[in-house]
Amino acid sequence: MDDAARARDAAREALADVEPEQLREALDARILDAAVTPGVLALVTARALDPDVDLGDVADRAAGVQLIYEGLRLTRTVAREEPWVTAPTAAAEVDADMDILAADVLVSRGFSLLACTDAARPAVDVVRAFGRDQTLRDREETDADAAAALDRNLEVDALELAVVAGTTAVGGDPPEELLAYARELAADCDGEFPPAGRALPEATADRIADISDRAVSATDR
Repeated sequence: MDDAARARDAAREALADVEPEQLREALDARILDAAVTPGVLALVTARALDPDVDLGDVADRAAGVQLIYEGLRLTRTVAREEPWVTAPTAAAEVDADMDILAADVLVSRGFSLLACTDAARPAVDVVRAFGRDQTLRDREETDADAAAALDRNLEVDALELAVVAGTTAVGGDPPEELLAYARELAADCDGEFPPAGRALPEATADRIADISDRAVSATDR
């Protein structure tokens, strides 16, 4: 099983008991179509740092990162489109309400998967940062360029969280250079992760392993 399938399957499994059925099906369809870059990066990071790691043990962390990102991304989309204002029909309002509910479920399930890990506090920080960014974005003095930059922070924070989740899964903390690399990956995506069939550059694992080796060597000195 490749990393994208593993991350996607773990995220879907975490939602398997959601009720009612219509909500569960809507969530499942969203995960099937989602870009799973955050979840994949968590898996790639863990394996790059420890080639013998059991990825089955890391899958829940990857799913937690993925679900939090997907929930916040959906919240951002609804906030951008403002369907209650731009398309104030009964059907549009129902769809928007369902999206908000789905976003809440995604984030809460993601939190539950990370709750007993060293990535729990960073996950809280991601959600808080998202709330602050969206508040700033809605201010009248925020121009279009600043709003776009604030929106892109979510992808940066999601990949940083993925690196934290993957690193702590093998018993360590990510060095600053590794977090910087996560930010670099997010910048390359320019606010939009690759489609479902692609996730990360092929050299990602080697780059992470190299950063880790240099961090260990520096510590030994």
